[in-house]
Amino acid sequence: MSSDKPLIGKTGVVFGVANKRSIAWAIAKAWAEAGATLIFNYQGERLKDNVTQLTGTFGVDTPMYPCDVGNDEEIDSFFGKVATHAPKIDLLLHSVAFAPKEALEGQFVDTSREAFQVAHDISAYSLVALSRRAAPLMTDGGSIIAMSYYGAAKVIPHYNVMGVAKASLEASTRYLAYDLGARNIRVNCISAGPVQTLAARGVSGFSRMMKHYEEHAPMGRSCRPEELGAAGTFLASDGAAGITGQTIYVDGGYEIMGM
Repeated sequence: MSSDKPLIGKTGVVFGVANKRSIAWAIAKAWAEAGATLIFNYQGERLKDNVTQLTGTFGVDTPMYPCDVGNDEEIDSFFGKVATHAPKIDLLLHSVAFAPKEALEGQFVDTSREAFQVAHDISAYSLVALSRRAAPLMTDGGSIIAMSYYGAAKVIPHYNVMGVAKASLEASTRYLAYDLGARNIRVNCISAGPVQTLAARGVSGFSRMMKHYEEHAPMGRSCRPEELGAAGTFLASDGAAGITGQTIYVDGGYEIMGM
């Protein structure tokens, strides 16, 4: 295996590309540059054109299939199509999260039951659902990576129910790592610092959050998309063969600070 192409011969499935600023896209590009063959999902016709345009940079034959991660029938259909295209997969990226906009404003105590259920279903349970379908295709082992954020561990004003859902995601990662370890399937989270994505702009006070990182993170900043791509490539590679059930912070060091 070439040291500059650590993922050559591997096939990865990518969930969560919405546009060119998506963290999922930054990691997908890094995986492709490292030699991986990729398969993408898209959710609904609204995002199809964006994903098609981006994946077209890898070649017109890059496979992409519709899949709403909140719908078990669509997940089954998606992985059925993946199996016909690639009988074996090695990598899965889960970069999916959602909560109703009103739940990311005001106080957490005002979170509705529906918003709580939706946030956990899409942002956390979907990792379980995707892993259950992906695992049988990972016949030579594999690496599953989910995207988290510091709001899973500490209170971030206005992140609200999404922070609680991310905590659930990180706990799910640990339990999945335990279940799937015997199959040589590793499951980890990357906890990214604030990045200018479409989803991030939906969080009230996001620009203030970015400024706070610049003032308090040891590196004087959050993280760059290419750094997330590099971390995702490492966790997907054989170099991380002994790492599972972990949350890896890529945030300019902010997580270590107390004051």
